[in-house]
Amino acid sequence: MLVLAACSGGSDGSGGGSSDDATTGADGTVTLDYWAWGTTQKPLVDAWNAANPDVQVRHTDVGGGGDTASKLVTATRAGNAPDVALVEYQTLPAMIVAGVATDISEYTGEISSDFADGIWNQATFDGVSYGVPQDAGPQALTYNATRLAELGVEVPTTWEEFAEAAEQVKAADPTTYITTFAPGEFGGFAGFAQQAGAQWWSIDGDTWTVDFDGEESRAVAEYWQDLIDRDLVLAEPLLTPEWNAALNEGRILSWPAGMWAAGVLYGVAEGMAGEWAMAPLPQWTSGDAAVGFQGGSAAIVTTSSDDAEAAARFAAWIGSSEEGARIQIEQGQYPASLSGQELTLESDPPLLMPQQTDYWAVAADIAADTIPQITWGPNVNVADSAFQDAMSAAINDGTPLVDALVETERVVLDDMRTSGFTVSND
Repeated sequence: MLVLAACSGGSDGSGGGSSDDATTGADGTVTLDYWAWGTTQKPLVDAWNAANPDVQVRHTDVGGGGDTASKLVTATRAGNAPDVALVEYQTLPAMIVAGVATDISEYTGEISSDFADGIWNQATFDGVSYGVPQDAGPQALTYNATRLAELGVEVPTTWEEFAEAAEQVKAADPTTYITTFAPGEFGGFAGFAQQAGAQWWSIDGDTWTVDFDGEESRAVAEYWQDLIDRDLVLAEPLLTPEWNAALNEGRILSWPAGMWAAGVLYGVAEGMAGEWAMAPLPQWTSGDAAVGFQGGSAAIVTTSSDDAEAAARFAAWIGSSEEGARIQIEQGQYPASLSGQELTLESDPPLLMPQQTDYWAVAADIAADTIPQITWGPNVNVADSAFQDAMSAAINDGTPLVDALVETERVVLDDMRTSGFTVSND
């Protein structure tokens, strides 16, 4: 990842003195600006401010992960980015390349041992720390336990069993599907492919290799293609009014996704609380429990900040303090820190599955099996958009999903070449 560090610039934490940088009042109080989305952030900021009168934080929600990332680039170029920002793991490399994220290694050394390697590495490149992980989203299977039991279908533990369960569901109730294949779920498909051994980006020195249509990714696409062709999964976008209605009617029975899925489902199907449960994601190879991430974020300090030390202290508190972890758990986030994950074992299950008393124990086992090293490329935003366009076209036109992977790789490579990156695919 040396090319990322070389391209980042501004790693001394000095800023341009803009209105969004850290400011110091007449009484010596430092005020930091923090951009982050989601319901967890305000309680975190309120708790920090109550305990740290000398360093106060102003929180602004500028939109979700994609919106925040694009606005950070624009604000950094204008010299008025916030001091701290929440960034999704997969977009952090682009933030480094764009000169948004700064090196905070000197402030994070003492807390690195509180994170599993697979999670800490999501915010560390070539030994340089660019952020403190806040939450983790390893993939799991959230499923309608009540309906599967009614239909006499066992919870699958492998993807082969999952396909068999899909057949059983459809045979028992032709109006019901075991799950949805959503063409816009770049992160979801990426997780499935990573679980199968795919690496969409890799780097050797300053040379990138891009491999969206490699053997492993093709196998995943062909697996889902088979289920779509046999009408065993519902191929359409998630969380539309129609999808929500089908879910509430018990006609969509699972969601293989990040562990945040329980909170999302509760938001659209509160009346189904007690019917759902969570299990490990089905395995491509029986006995291989490794899973990828679908979501998760880190708090970064920006190159615009005038007080990188105070900003890093706040970022570290969010991700590694007991109080921060308890707030995350209360709000339904799965903490990235090992100590935070241990605290979940003392907590009630999510509202969607209050009956699953072993929920957090299962979650801990899943988190321990996350793939230790995933490399995200410098243009994830381009890949995400290209993937969504190509997959949606494949579903609408009835063309192979594998062709969508080929098209995604073409767009990603063209963009990287135009941006000046060296790629081995040439």
